[in-house]
Amino acid sequence: MTTLPQARDLANQLVAYEAGMSKASRTVDSSAVLRVYEKLRERLTALAGVAGFHSLAFRALTQARSDAPGLWEIEVAADGSLKGRGESEPTVDVVNDLAGEGGAVLIGRLLGLLLIFLGEALTLNLISDLWPDAALDDRISRIGRKA
Repeated sequence: MTTLPQARDLANQLVAYEAGMSKASRTVDSSAVLRVYEKLRERLTALAGVAGFHSLAFRALTQARSDAPGLWEIEVAADGSLKGRGESEPTVDVVNDLAGEGGAVLIGRLLGLLLIFLGEALTLNLISDLWPDAALDDRISRIGRKA
Protein backbone atom coordinates (compact mmCIF):
# COMPACT_ATOMS: atom_id res chain seq x y z
CA MET A 1 0.00 0.00 0.00
CA THR A 2 1.22 3.48 -0.73
CA THR A 3 2.36 5.69 2.11
CA LEU A 4 1.12 9.11 3.11
CA PRO A 5 4.26 10.93 1.89
CA GLN A 6 3.75 9.42 -1.58
CA ALA A 7 0.10 10.50 -1.66
CA ARG A 8 1.08 14.00 -0.50
CA ASP A 9 3.79 14.13 -3.16
CA LEU A 10 1.21 13.24 -5.81
CA ALA A 11 -1.13 15.88 -4.38
CA ASN A 12 1.63 18.49 -4.69
CA GLN A 13 2.15 17.47 -8.33
CA LEU A 14 -1.56 17.83 -9.12
CA VAL A 15 -1.77 21.22 -7.39
CA ALA A 16 1.34 22.43 -9.23
CA TYR A 17 -0.13 21.25 -12.52
CA GLU A 18 -3.42 23.09 -11.87
CA ALA A 19 -1.52 26.21 -10.83
CA GLY A 20 0.37 26.11 -14.11
CA MET A 21 -2.87 25.68 -16.05
CA SER A 22 -4.41 28.74 -14.41
CA LYS A 23 -1.40 30.87 -15.32
CA ALA A 24 -1.71 29.73 -18.92
CA SER A 25 -5.43 30.52 -19.06
CA ARG A 26 -5.14 33.60 -16.82
CA THR A 27 -7.90 32.40 -14.48
CA VAL A 28 -7.51 33.37 -10.85
CA ASP A 29 -11.04 32.80 -9.59
CA SER A 30 -10.08 29.96 -7.27
CA SER A 31 -7.00 28.29 -5.94
CA ALA A 32 -5.33 25.37 -7.66
CA VAL A 33 -6.10 23.25 -4.59
CA LEU A 34 -9.80 24.01 -4.88
CA ARG A 35 -9.77 23.11 -8.58
CA VAL A 36 -8.11 19.76 -7.83
CA TYR A 37 -10.63 19.12 -5.05
CA GLU A 38 -13.60 20.05 -7.27
CA LYS A 39 -12.45 17.78 -10.10
CA LEU A 40 -12.15 14.89 -7.68
CA ARG A 41 -15.50 15.75 -6.10
CA GLU A 42 -17.32 15.84 -9.41
CA ARG A 43 -15.94 12.49 -10.57
CA LEU A 44 -16.25 10.69 -7.25
CA THR A 45 -19.77 11.97 -6.62
CA ALA A 46 -20.78 10.43 -9.94
CA LEU A 47 -19.23 7.12 -8.85
CA ALA A 48 -20.05 6.96 -5.13
CA GLY A 49 -22.91 9.42 -4.75
CA VAL A 50 -23.01 12.62 -2.74
CA ALA A 51 -23.13 10.85 0.62
CA GLY A 52 -20.22 8.59 -0.29
CA PHE A 53 -18.03 11.48 -1.35
CA HIS A 54 -19.09 13.57 1.67
CA SER A 55 -17.97 10.79 4.01
CA LEU A 56 -14.63 10.46 2.23
CA ALA A 57 -14.00 14.22 2.18
CA PHE A 58 -15.03 14.62 5.82
CA ARG A 59 -12.58 11.90 6.85
CA ALA A 60 -9.78 13.42 4.75
CA LEU A 61 -10.39 16.86 6.25
CA THR A 62 -10.46 15.44 9.78
CA GLN A 63 -7.12 13.72 9.21
CA ALA A 64 -5.57 16.76 7.51
CA ARG A 65 -6.42 19.11 10.38
CA SER A 66 -3.77 17.51 12.59
CA ASP A 67 -1.08 18.47 10.06
CA ALA A 68 -2.51 21.83 8.99
CA PRO A 69 -4.35 23.74 11.75
CA GLY A 70 -5.63 26.35 9.26
CA LEU A 71 -8.03 23.70 7.99
CA TRP A 72 -10.07 24.03 11.19
CA GLU A 73 -11.76 26.99 9.47
CA ILE A 74 -13.11 24.74 6.69
CA GLU A 75 -16.06 22.33 6.68
CA VAL A 76 -17.43 19.89 4.14
CA ALA A 77 -20.89 20.99 2.98
CA ALA A 78 -23.72 18.50 2.49
CA ASP A 79 -22.97 18.35 -1.25
CA GLY A 80 -19.28 17.63 -0.58
CA SER A 81 -18.04 21.12 -1.46
CA LEU A 82 -15.83 23.05 0.94
CA LYS A 83 -17.12 26.03 2.89
CA GLY A 84 -15.99 28.23 5.73
CA ARG A 85 -16.88 27.11 9.25
CA GLY A 86 -20.37 28.30 10.09
CA GLU A 87 -21.00 29.60 6.57
CA SER A 88 -24.04 28.53 4.58
CA GLU A 89 -22.19 28.65 1.24
CA PRO A 90 -18.62 28.34 0.02
CA THR A 91 -16.81 31.67 0.30
CA VAL A 92 -13.60 33.31 -0.83
CA ASP A 93 -12.18 32.64 2.64
CA VAL A 94 -12.05 28.93 1.79
CA VAL A 95 -9.57 29.68 -0.98
CA ASN A 96 -7.40 31.58 1.49
CA ASP A 97 -7.60 28.78 4.06
CA LEU A 98 -6.49 26.24 1.43
CA ALA A 99 -3.49 28.31 0.37
CA GLY A 100 -0.09 27.01 1.27
CA GLU A 101 0.63 23.62 2.74
CA GLY A 102 -2.85 23.02 4.18
CA GLY A 103 -4.52 22.52 0.82
CA ALA A 104 -1.91 20.05 -0.38
CA VAL A 105 -2.25 18.16 2.92
CA LEU A 106 -6.01 17.90 2.40
CA ILE A 107 -5.64 16.65 -1.19
CA GLY A 108 -2.92 14.23 -0.04
CA ARG A 109 -5.21 12.80 2.64
CA LEU A 110 -8.04 12.48 0.11
CA LEU A 111 -5.78 10.67 -2.33
CA GLY A 112 -4.49 8.46 0.48
CA LEU A 113 -8.04 7.39 1.33
CA LEU A 114 -8.77 6.72 -2.34
CA LEU A 115 -5.70 4.53 -2.53
CA ILE A 116 -6.91 2.58 0.51
CA PHE A 117 -10.54 2.18 -0.57
CA LEU A 118 -10.23 1.96 -4.36
CA GLY A 119 -6.75 0.55 -4.64
CA GLU A 120 -3.82 1.89 -6.59
CA ALA A 121 -4.91 0.81 -10.05
CA LEU A 122 -8.33 2.49 -9.90
CA THR A 123 -7.05 5.60 -8.13
CA LEU A 124 -4.22 6.13 -10.58
CA ASN A 125 -6.57 5.49 -13.50
CA LEU A 126 -8.93 8.13 -12.09
CA ILE A 127 -6.08 10.62 -11.80
CA SER A 128 -4.92 9.89 -15.33
CA ASP A 129 -8.47 10.42 -16.62
CA LEU A 130 -8.89 13.74 -14.80
CA TRP A 131 -5.46 15.09 -15.73
CA PRO A 132 -4.61 13.39 -19.04
CA ASP A 133 -2.08 16.04 -20.08
CA ALA A 134 -0.24 16.21 -16.78
CA ALA A 135 3.26 14.79 -16.83
CA LEU A 136 2.63 12.50 -13.89
CA ASP A 137 3.56 9.21 -15.52
CA ASP A 138 6.83 8.91 -13.60
CA ARG A 139 5.11 9.74 -10.30
CA ILE A 140 2.23 7.32 -10.98
CA SER A 141 4.48 4.43 -12.01
CA ARG A 142 6.73 5.01 -8.97
CA ILE A 143 3.75 4.86 -6.59
CA GLY A 144 2.48 1.71 -8.30
CA ARG A 145 5.86 -0.02 -7.92
CA LYS A 146 6.13 0.77 -4.20
CA ALA A 147 2.85 -0.94 -3.35
